Amino acid sequence: MSAFFFRAIGSALIFFLGPAAGFAWDYEGHRLVNQLALAMLPTNFPAFVQTPEARERIAFLSGEPDRWRNTSDLALKHFNSPDHFVDLEDLALYHMKPSTLSHFRYEFTAQLAVARAADPKIFPPIVATNDLDRTRALIGFLPWTITEYYAKLKSAFSYLKTFEEAGNAEEISNARQNTIFFLGVLGHFVGDAAQPLHTTRNFNGWADHNPRGYTTNHNFHAWIDGGYFQKTGLPDPADLRSRLHPAQMLWPDDPKAHHDDVFPEVMRFIVEQHKQVQPLYQLEKEGKLSGEIWTSLPGRAFLGDQLVRAGQMLGDLWYSAWEQAPVDTYLRTQLLKRKSGNGSSSLFNPQSEVEH
Repeated sequence: MSAFFFRAIGSALIFFLGPAAGFAWDYEGHRLVNQLALAMLPTNFPAFVQTPEARERIAFLSGEPDRWRNTSDLALKHFNSPDHFVDLEDLALYHMKPSTLSHFRYEFTAQLAVARAADPKIFPPIVATNDLDRTRALIGFLPWTITEYYAKLKSAFSYLKTFEEAGNAEEISNARQNTIFFLGVLGHFVGDAAQPLHTTRNFNGWADHNPRGYTTNHNFHAWIDGGYFQKTGLPDPADLRSRLHPAQMLWPDDPKAHHDDVFPEVMRFIVEQHKQVQPLYQLEKEGKLSGEIWTSLPGRAFLGDQLVRAGQMLGDLWYSAWEQAPVDTYLRTQLLKRKSGNGSSSLFNPQSEVEH
């Protein structure tokens, strides 16, 4: 699958989200999702994130996972490619449902392998020459990827809080840079999740039984990604911004409780975006994604809604990670020992040395 579909919008947001460098269309949409999320952060979010340098870095990093896809190294393709999508329809072949999936990537992968081995005839054959990166037996890892990057961001906030309490200037600066990296990269995958074609095996023209006569054109994904907006112009950026509310906890009814597992919220978000797959194809069938300005207004509204959903979810994930991140108690103990002169200068966690 190609990059996120709002490629042409990012430059328009310069007028209300601040300056941005002009880059190729293939990641402008991802920049925009991150910029929207930045614009909705509440005032009690760490101020260093809102500096011009940090905002630009976060916007730039929104394209990083797609840059990893431009490699010829099969090991990186194998690792990275399935992170950008999940074909939810294929769960039925494995007798699984979104609500009952394992929250752990490798456990889920093992379940896929067991199901294939138990009844291999029900699965489409895989031609080895078309599967050099060994990913055709996978249905995608997008929900796990978002969950894992959220956990990495939460971890970064934990040790940042600790360094800000008892570390030195260099440690604080490095921890902030790490946090910025995870803020930016997480945004890419949330942007992917809001593009309905990243949630379906019908990702580039309808591939299933097709009684409704949806398009089978293999340029459909590219058209939604960028061609449509290049022809019709951009939605009103002020309108997009006005539909966002300040970032809040993902658990508004229980904001004080500690939540270690965000997978259910991520999966619910992806399932909701998957519900938009057929409406998107129906808009194309009715000519409402034709690129002709007067007939394309419903298509513009539809895609604008998806953009708003991505920005809102990302901002809520960022804010939740910050609020839920505890102080790193081991690191704090070591920093305080160092400060008092009673401990060594080594700050690694010995637990990590004995787990394997």
